[in-house]
This record gives sequence, C-alpha cells and structure tokens, in this order.
Amino acid sequence: MSILIKTRYSSHPEDFKKYQTSEIREKFLIEDLFIPDKISGVYSMEDRLIVGGVHPVNSPLELNSVDQLKSDNFLDRRELGVINVGSNTSIEVDGEIIELAQKEALYIGRGIRKVVFHPSKTGKTFIYFNSAPAHKTYPTKKISRDDSEVVTLGSLENSNHRTIYKLLVNSVVKTCQLQMGMTELKPGSVWNTMPAHTHDRRMEAYFYFDLKEENVVSHFMGQAEETRHIWIKNHQAVISPVWSIHSGSGTSNYSFIWGMAGENLDYSDMDTVKPSDLK
Repeated sequence: MSILIKTRYSSHPEDFKKYQTSEIREKFLIEDLFIPDKISGVYSMEDRLIVGGVHPVNSPLELNSVDQLKSDNFLDRRELGVINVGSNTSIEVDGEIIELAQKEALYIGRGIRKVVFHPSKTGKTFIYFNSAPAHKTYPTKKISRDDSEVVTLGSLENSNHRTIYKLLVNSVVKTCQLQMGMTELKPGSVWNTMPAHTHDRRMEAYFYFDLKEENVVSHFMGQAEETRHIWIKNHQAVISPVWSIHSGSGTSNYSFIWGMAGENLDYSDMDTVKPSDLK
C-alpha cells in the first residue's frame, strides 16, 4: 500500500510520569514521516489529529482513505492542512492543479474526494500534513508566507529570536478546528516557545525541520512540575497532549511546524508557565 497510518492512544499524565525513555519515544515521537513513494503517519487519539508526511519520488501519491476512518474518501469527514518543506511541487485537488513552493501552505476542506501529491521536477518532495475531524466544508485555499500573519518574538540575548508565520489560523483562512503555522529561529537562537505553555482546549503536534546534519533538538514535554525530554532529529514530529508543555532547544537554529486541533480557535488561548516554575 502507498499509505500507512498507525494508531497512537492517549496517555494519562500520572502514567506518563512513570514512562522510561523508550516508552516516551514510542508513544509520542514520530520518526519515519518521509518514506519514499509512501504517505505515512500517525492517527492520534489526542483530538483525533492525523500527523503525516508525503514523499513521492517515482510517481504521484493519492491520499486514499485508511481503515481508522471507515469512510470512502479521506476527507469525507475531515479537513487537511499541508505545508511544503521540500522542493516546489504540485498537488491535485479534485482535478485542480495547485502549485506549492517551499514553505507555502494549503488548506483543503471537508468533502474533497481526490487529493494527489506529485513529485517535484527539480528536487526532493517532502510534504507535511495535519488532518482533523470537520463539521463543515470550507473552501480550499493556498497560503504563502506573504499571506500569513507574521510575528517576531524573543531576542538573540535570550537565544530565542524567532519569526512565527501563522498560516492556517482563523485570521487568515476559515477552518473547523485545525490550526497550523511555522516558526523559524534566527542564527544564534535555539529556544522555541519560551516561556512554555499548555492549553486544555486543544492538543498540539510539533514537526522539526531545517536541522543541519548531526544537529538535534531536545523537545520538552510533560506537566510543568515534572517535565521530560525527547531528542529529535530532522524531519521528525512529536505529539503533545493537552496536559503537556511543548518547548525545545536545539544544537543549532532550525524551523518547526506547529499544528493544533481542539475546540478553541483563539491562537492566544494558552496558560503560560514561567521558566522559573518549570521542574
């Protein structure tokens, strides 16, 4: 099969405190997102978000339905957010060809019957996506970085100078519950999302990329009073439950994509944790 989606179940925060390194990685880290000529990923029971990657090399890949959905088409009851993290490529949406440059996003609404990812003609195609249940149909829309809502935060002195591109948020495009965006760290900065926060109204997934060879990110998660970490390489993702902080520090600067699903579309809805209160 050209599509492989595995299921991950939810974890209770009290159980999480007892997990060893191997269990944390098994339950929350997604290592193999880009398999040649495959669509692969994880169906998470955390707000039923699907986190996936598409890596067409020799031929186009169609986003067919999977067993977890019990539907004729992948998007019969879902919406889809796509961000291109590779070479310029094209995506076919019910017969319409949409060109997508590197770091551009595409929102595809519920009810679309056919989505086909085409290999790039000029380089390697790496397409990252999130998908969440949808109650309503909104139009397909392409979002460039120029279309996004842009915020620059932090400072080089605090090692967290970064630019946030809000791509799939309700101030830019209408969605049911899915939100996605991209954060780029400036050279010399390594910390993301500091101060850390949680939001009980929605879960989150982080996908790390633009990491140079041999560099890694230590992603922090868990409840603020008892945190854990996962070492993450380029093109890997991590699932963050509603009770968990999500923050990271790398051995170099990098970029990451954040994706959220839940009941509140207010981007600023978060419960901040002071760095001095983390344990």
